Amino acid sequence: MASQLTVEQMQAQLGQKVGTSRWYEMSAARIKAFADVTEDWQPIHLDDAAGVASPFGSTIAHGFLTLSLLSAMVYEMPALQGEAIGVNYGFERVRFLSPVPTGARVRGHFTLAEISLRADGGYMLTYDVSVEIEGQTKPALAARWLGLRYLERA
Repeated sequence: MASQLTVEQMQAQLGQKVGTSRWYEMSAARIKAFADVTEDWQPIHLDDAAGVASPFGSTIAHGFLTLSLLSAMVYEMPALQGEAIGVNYGFERVRFLSPVPTGARVRGHFTLAEISLRADGGYMLTYDVSVEIEGQTKPALAARWLGLRYLERA
């Protein structure tokens, strides 16, 4: 379970890397399940022959699959003490920088860029995130991600 920090402790970490997630394997089964859920059956993700014939030389994970794993990865980062719920608020930017080959492992690196109190009592946390592909120097993606956190009510 991720550590829990006070708002003040989180503010003290602004501009700093707050954590790195565990590795997540981009197995063919995971990619196929994502294709089925999203109805994105593009052959570059599922057909070995199409993957080999592509500029990438193999099948690759969906960029949106890699992006969606941020939701799992962020649970491994420090949470606000007393946090009841967190919701995805969106992205200021997302760039897919390198394809993730089927079978590769990825992990997220999180830097806390901003934290602010909103009028509704929630806290907006902004993370600069990069997703590393094991054994490669160029990341799979880079993003500025906004998450809204609400604390338990007394």
